[in-house]
Amino acid sequence: MHTPTLRASCCGIMASSASTNVSMKLLIDTKCKRVLFAEASKEVVDFLFNLLQLPLGAVVKLLTEKSMVGGIGNLYKSVEGLGDSFMQPNLSRDVLLNPAFPSSSTAISGLLLPSSAAATGKVHGSSGFVKEVVTYMVMDDLVIQPMSTISSITLLNKFNVKEVGALQEKVVQLGMNEGLRLLKASLQSKMVLTSVFLKNIDT
Repeated sequence: MHTPTLRASCCGIMASSASTNVSMKLLIDTKCKRVLFAEASKEVVDFLFNLLQLPLGAVVKLLTEKSMVGGIGNLYKSVEGLGDSFMQPNLSRDVLLNPAFPSSSTAISGLLLPSSAAATGKVHGSSGFVKEVVTYMVMDDLVIQPMSTISSITLLNKFNVKEVGALQEKVVQLGMNEGLRLLKASLQSKMVLTSVFLKNIDT
């Protein structure tokens, strides 16, 4: 599947009428070269939770079968290659190859869908999953919890951070490219934020 080249600094992947940026703030340990955690808004958390709703066929289509670990990509390729004479006559291959998948919020629908698809109504609600009353903390392995000063200090102790000067804050923008990379990394790694964002950050 051809993935459109999009600017990471804007949300051109949103519906064409939308201009809201989705971003999160990373706390980076520059000495250990890892993301400790991210401060995230409701929209980011809604996007991450929305990944749990994706059908496997949609995941393969988004990431392409070649990048999939295991044999699930070969199943997708087999459906593509199997002749019509072997398929049930009333079955559309799109049920398997292009399954519709929901998005919980208009604010994050474009993080996996190109703008044309996001604008044609694959959104089943606009309220998302979590409330907007707090900032959320997203761990490197995608554990999510409400943000607080106490939890931040506890985590710094847990990570055994000795040099506060080695910590760096960095705001990153989320677009379609980042959304796809987050999806892929979440299936392959427990250092998701580090693998997606750190290599592009000057530490």
